[in-house]
Amino acid sequence: MTTTHPPRSPEQRLRDTLDRLRDEVDAWVATASPDGTPCLVPLSFVWHGGTLLMATRRTNPTAVNVTPTGMIKVTLGPTRDVVLIEGEAEIIEGTDLPTASGDAFAAKLTWDPRKNSPWVYLRITPHTVRAWREVNELADRDLMRAGTWLVPPSSLSIADPSALPS
Repeated sequence: MTTTHPPRSPEQRLRDTLDRLRDEVDAWVATASPDGTPCLVPLSFVWHGGTLLMATRRTNPTAVNVTPTGMIKVTLGPTRDVVLIEGEAEIIEGTDLPTASGDAFAAKLTWDPRKNSPWVYLRITPHTVRAWREVNELADRDLMRAGTWLVPPSSLSIADPSALPS
């Protein structure tokens, strides 16, 4: 079923995307092994310092798959209100994670894997961010390309400036 709502402006889509990154807890994460075997898993996340921060066991396919290239895709929302993030993930040991990042993760998710050695963090730096609801938003779905926001976040009136991407 499609909607007849008019398309959102790029500014509104960025605002909605930032709200999602702030408020949602889980996302779908896609990686591929060196031989091309896909892996799709749900992981909890926090948006902190313009990056997504997730945790997984170091032996899980998601962590193993990001090691060779770092390429990763993350999706938030249902099929008719999608945020698709493509970026590069780096593996960070809990003891190497900046305190502010670890504290933000623990506060949002009420779980702190920093001292649990089987767990590692994935810090994902977005290169591309797209958001759309229906076909009428497909043409202008890109919010970020090549790591640059197409809508200046400073153009938004946001009550919480920490919600702005870096």
